[in-house]
Amino acid sequence: MHPKTKLHLLYGAFGLMMGVTLSLVGFTDFSEVHKMFIFADFRLLCLFATTVGITMLGFAIVARKSSIPKKTFNRGTIPGSVLFGAGWAITGACPSIALVQIGEGKLVALFTVLGILFGVWIYRKLAAGGLQLDTGVCGEN
Repeated sequence: MHPKTKLHLLYGAFGLMMGVTLSLVGFTDFSEVHKMFIFADFRLLCLFATTVGITMLGFAIVARKSSIPKKTFNRGTIPGSVLFGAGWAITGACPSIALVQIGEGKLVALFTVLGILFGVWIYRKLAAGGLQLDTGVCGEN
């Protein structure tokens, strides 16, 4: 089997496990996410915070063993973060959740995905203009 095929199968298996987990814990249910954002239920918020903490620990361990170049802070980070959070609060889904919702058969999530694609397209158009915003992704120089 080709090494890239093995890698794609591994990514696919990880993505499937992640999707099933997100679905089982309730991250794909708008009302559950809404309760998290208005602090009516701390279950998902604690789960999310724990996941971020574990991920930070994992990145710290990886960073100790390799030299990961630091990405510079740019002026698009704060407004982009605010827009991402607002979109998540309005739709109840970040990009990965929207894909899981589509997998669950929640076709309304197609509008979220289309909104994400449209937002990225607009950002790329604005960044290519006079705003001089970072258009790179992880791993690009």
